Amino acid sequence: MSVERFIDNEVKGNDVVLFMKGTPQFPMCGFSGQTVQILDYLGVQYKGLNVLENDELRQGIKAYSNWPTIPQLYVKGEFVGGCDIVREMFQAGELQSLFKEKGIAVKESAQV
Repeated sequence: MSVERFIDNEVKGNDVVLFMKGTPQFPMCGFSGQTVQILDYLGVQYKGLNVLENDELRQGIKAYSNWPTIPQLYVKGEFVGGCDIVREMFQAGELQSLFKEKGIAVKESAQV
């Protein structure tokens, strides 16, 4: 399977996917760590994919999204953004609203 097809299958086959450096349990960069903290705070179920395990995946996700940095968050097949965008959306309550609109469960205490 090509890396493009793998990425496409992951993005379309999971409600929330985070392409990151490291794993949700052990992020390997501050930006990935911040994004994981936000998702965990919201109680969102997501799949984390470690781009450090495979350079083809690391380069492939950048080409797939036409976005140069990692982490990258996808919700219901749509690219949301990287750490800065996710953090800004979270602080403004927009991320919580996006999850709600897409039918993704968020912790009651974290809702807008």
